[in-house]
Amino acid sequence: MTVLTSPAERAAADHGVILIVDDTPDNLALLSDALDDAGYMVLVALDGLSAINRIQRRRPDLILLDAMMPGLDGFETCRRIKAEAQTADIPVLFMTALTDSEHVVEGFAAGGIDYVTKPIHTDEVLARVASHLRTAQILQSARTAAAPRDISLNNEPAYATLSTRFALTEREVEVLSWVACGKTNRDIGDILSLSPRTVNKHLEHVYVKLGVETRTAATSVAMAAMAERE
Repeated sequence: MTVLTSPAERAAADHGVILIVDDTPDNLALLSDALDDAGYMVLVALDGLSAINRIQRRRPDLILLDAMMPGLDGFETCRRIKAEAQTADIPVLFMTALTDSEHVVEGFAAGGIDYVTKPIHTDEVLARVASHLRTAQILQSARTAAAPRDISLNNEPAYATLSTRFALTEREVEVLSWVACGKTNRDIGDILSLSPRTVNKHLEHVYVKLGVETRTAATSVAMAAMAERE
């Protein structure tokens, strides 16, 4: 476990702990300097296995993960992170030069919440990091306030709240409830006997009705609405 010895280190950790995983030292240096200047505590790893080991010693608040690395690539690294209950909720942003739809879909399917393209533009990275950290903090606060609330159809008050306030259909509440459980579109499709594409269409409607753009934000808004109802 990392021990913070100075006031500066403790202040940086309070601002946010960011793990950068990239096999290119120049990229690590560029991002590390930018994030450090922005007040974050920065951790680095050169490959997927090192990143997983690093997380066990110090849990980051967000991970910037290179998609293409030798050995354990970013997609598999993300899947392993998301497979562990202790780390599954850490936001992962992919860094990639692969912008065709196949690789973008693979990144989201592996558990990533966003991606930035290479060559890296530090201003864009800093903006996305700040945005996703805020969303993660809101979600955590909402989960704490709402626990042990259930937003599934089995919870009639919760269903009524979401249906009335946001005009969500029964199927949309079902999809949202499984998203809140961390399930992928493929998982939800298997559970509800729908194609992943149909699940995605329902989720797009949920985003529009809730006024959000991400799975994390949708869950946060839903749980916050239920907390307000109490």
